[in-house]
Amino acid sequence: MSDMNENPLDILPEVLLAASAVLGLLLGAWLPRGRQWLVGLLAAVAAGAGIVAAAVAAAGPDLTAFGEAFTVDPVTSTSRIVVLGAVLLALALFAGPFHAHPRESEAYVLLQLSALGALVMAGTQDLLLLAAGYLLASVPAYTLAGYRKDGPGTEAALKYYVIGALLGVLMLAGITVLYAAGRATGYPMLGPSLPEAPEALVAAGTVGLLAGVLFKAGAVPAHFWVPDAIQGSTAPIAAFLTTIPKVGALAALLRLGEAVLADSGMPWAAVISVVAAASMTLGNLAAFFQDDVKRLLAYSTISQVGYLLLPVAVVGRSDLAQEALLYYVAAYAVTNLGAFAVVCALPRATRLADYHGLARRRPLLAASLVICLLGLVGTPPTAVFVGKLEAFSAAFDGGYAWLAVLAAVNTVASLFYYLRWIVPAVSRGDGAALAAEDRPARGVAYTATVISVGLGLAAGPVLPVLGSSLAT
Repeated sequence: MSDMNENPLDILPEVLLAASAVLGLLLGAWLPRGRQWLVGLLAAVAAGAGIVAAAVAAAGPDLTAFGEAFTVDPVTSTSRIVVLGAVLLALALFAGPFHAHPRESEAYVLLQLSALGALVMAGTQDLLLLAAGYLLASVPAYTLAGYRKDGPGTEAALKYYVIGALLGVLMLAGITVLYAAGRATGYPMLGPSLPEAPEALVAAGTVGLLAGVLFKAGAVPAHFWVPDAIQGSTAPIAAFLTTIPKVGALAALLRLGEAVLADSGMPWAAVISVVAAASMTLGNLAAFFQDDVKRLLAYSTISQVGYLLLPVAVVGRSDLAQEALLYYVAAYAVTNLGAFAVVCALPRATRLADYHGLARRRPLLAASLVICLLGLVGTPPTAVFVGKLEAFSAAFDGGYAWLAVLAAVNTVASLFYYLRWIVPAVSRGDGAALAAEDRPARGVAYTATVISVGLGLAAGPVLPVLGSSLAT
């Protein structure tokens, strides 16, 4: 790893996204309503250029920037590509419902700012920068949740904000306590000092810190906002909220476990494994009898976070942890966006029964829905299948076989509520609610489905690239 520096080119993907957001905000103030789509196009160009910059950086050596507060390593590079790729898909989902909306440009700007916060969380090596990334990822998302300004949207934004503000305060308190315990906020200095600090102080600080990060991940016990915020938001915004912030939060948890807390005396593996077990189990149980499609997917995301936390729990115990999480989070992002894209493509189909006759009227869209839902279960050859297999292997390798067995049981159980959606989609019906269709969202559904299957088939060469050591 190179010496510390302050070269802005080291954070070029983040700079491009920030510059696009600022420029888009200025353009939105001057462009007529019918041409605010140009702000979305600018965001897409910035995200595409950011992916290229991230790929170029990934081919180089690991390095740190800005006083070692930010690191560029395989975790950061993968998170950049996943987040920016998800931004491109989300922008396409936004294009239809928000076209010529009075606040169209604001939607694109808020999406970029929240995604920028997720990137900051993924690459940070400093608790203060982690808090800044948390706020940047959260505040625009609160606004997006209430974007429609109707009753459900206002309720979604209020619940999301209240819980986020409360857990954000706990996170800042935890950072303060950890600073008192370790006399530093940077991970390279904080990690070696925590084993000598009072265990009670470290435990209290860690609990507060986890409160905020788990909120962004949507994991138990910080999950209460998820079903109501997702149901009350518009479908494109719900797709964004359940995908992009999670990537930054999970990458931050992986880095915290490896660089700071694994050797601190805090039972990191035990705590995260309990959170994982509770998330996957509660998410599945709550999803069993949901009838609203967005609410079902909301609880599904909670259960998916439980599976994603398996490699986080055994970081430092298994060499498979990093590659398992990075591959799985990419697989989850594209598959979850594909499922939500089908919901966006059929805006009048809000309940499971509304999907009767989908296979007859929209066979390709029905195929995308079936593949993405079975993909979330973990059915080959989709990418989530390989991601779950890697996560289970990491848990076994790290000595947490019971957690892998529980995850396998939950995976089988999850098939029940996904089938409750698949069966109507492939059954006969008049399909009255399927008449209206969002064509850009339909394209996103097809694209995400192809990527999910393609990533699953390409797992062999992809996984070794993700397995490099974390930068320290």
